[in-house]
Amino acid sequence: MSGRKETVLDLAKFVDKGVQVKLTGGRQVTGTLKGYDQLLNLVLDEATEFLRDPEDPLKTTDQTRRLGLIVCRGTAVMLVSPTEGTDEIANPFVQPDGA
Repeated sequence: MSGRKETVLDLAKFVDKGVQVKLTGGRQVTGTLKGYDQLLNLVLDEATEFLRDPEDPLKTTDQTRRLGLIVCRGTAVMLVSPTEGTDEIANPFVQPDGA
């Protein structure tokens, strides 16, 4: 072993590409990944935040807020995924109303 720590997540392939980031506290942002470091601090350009539903803070709405250039602190990052090549599907575990 060389003693050098490597991150499990290789973000180099996402640089200058669109990513979706979920943060602790329920915030969700998308933008173009411009940079990162070993602590998972992320720099996103043209970032957009998806606003949450006031009645149910666990749900996001279609309303957005433009943020521009932002830094996401690594301790708050829970998920990083590319925006291209992913599709949203219906939750198979949700019970239909009245069941």
